[in-house]
Amino acid sequence: MPFSFEKHLKELTDLRHRLHAMAELSGHEKKTSEAIATFIENTSPNSMERGVGGHGLFATFNSGDTGPHLLLRCELDALPIPDVNEVDYQSKTEGVGHKCGHDGHMAILCGVAKLLQENPPEAGKVTLLFQPAEETGEGARRVLDDPKFKALEPDYCFALHNLPGFEKDQIIIRDKVFAAASVGMVVNFKGSTAHAAHPEQGRSPALAMAQAVQAFSAAPQFYSPLEKAAKVTVINAQLGERAFGTSPGEATVMATLRTYDEGLLEKLKEKCIEIAERTAQTYDLSVDHEWVEPFPATVNTPEATEAIVTAAKKLDCEMYHKDHPFSWSEDFGHFTKEIGGAMFGLGIGENHPSLHAEDYDFEDDAISTGSTLFMQIIKDLTRRN
Repeated sequence: MPFSFEKHLKELTDLRHRLHAMAELSGHEKKTSEAIATFIENTSPNSMERGVGGHGLFATFNSGDTGPHLLLRCELDALPIPDVNEVDYQSKTEGVGHKCGHDGHMAILCGVAKLLQENPPEAGKVTLLFQPAEETGEGARRVLDDPKFKALEPDYCFALHNLPGFEKDQIIIRDKVFAAASVGMVVNFKGSTAHAAHPEQGRSPALAMAQAVQAFSAAPQFYSPLEKAAKVTVINAQLGERAFGTSPGEATVMATLRTYDEGLLEKLKEKCIEIAERTAQTYDLSVDHEWVEPFPATVNTPEATEAIVTAAKKLDCEMYHKDHPFSWSEDFGHFTKEIGGAMFGLGIGENHPSLHAEDYDFEDDAISTGSTLFMQIIKDLTRRN
């Protein structure tokens, strides 16, 4: 590996294991943030800010010479999924695990910090961002709105995501849309309760809920064009309580709307609310809704994508150019809407357990590939003219 990385791998693997064991949910990443801050301080950045957008932090390595400002971002949070892997670094937080590999992403950026300590940028500067609350789609927006971050004004932003199902150390590239836009929808129907023996004396939302589940699921068929992908996935439906003597008065339906095109997503949102309102009217119910966990599409710019491709070629990395965007969402899309940049994938094994699976665990060997590829991008873009 270039940049003399192998001497750092054990330290970074140990760090990844410590982060894995202290897994914390979105918005509660206090211990994780403290552990990262301690590690980064020892790499002698020119400046560091904590408490960014919540428990986020960033560190800047400044050459002192005029040049581009690169932002590299990773995530702090884990998921409400138990860690079933019987390893000595198993999560000590009950019901919470690093099942998306954010512990590995943090270790990769800490590896970049070690390399920057030894190989500072020739020109410009590099900021490493450890972002909170990615899994809920809230963290990126909070960071971008934080005055401490606004003062940075980076020229480029880069991020990676580990990807099971692809060859180990393979770099997955795509220009333009890399990952889908999505948003959570919560629809509440309200009628009135009655005795189960006399449902006619109340207004049950049971039929409305059943009809809404079907209509939401079918919405892409009727409201999206054939050439544009769209999905509405009902993820939860709840009617009344476990009370056999009661005809229920309230119901909730939750769904995730997902497209590659944000204009289509807005249209789909409007149609789903129309469906909810018409259904409520049919059954003489009131209805309200809310939108949660919004993720814009992650859109890669050509220049940033080319920087990734160039760096991967110099390191002799195998590359896979993906024909279609990924259907999952990433709140890095908030950054790419405001700063030219790109996300790439890092394969961790074709037969590796999938993201968000209980038996998923990040592949430690991938730390080297991720850190050195980021470092090559930095070297190429911050080279003194």
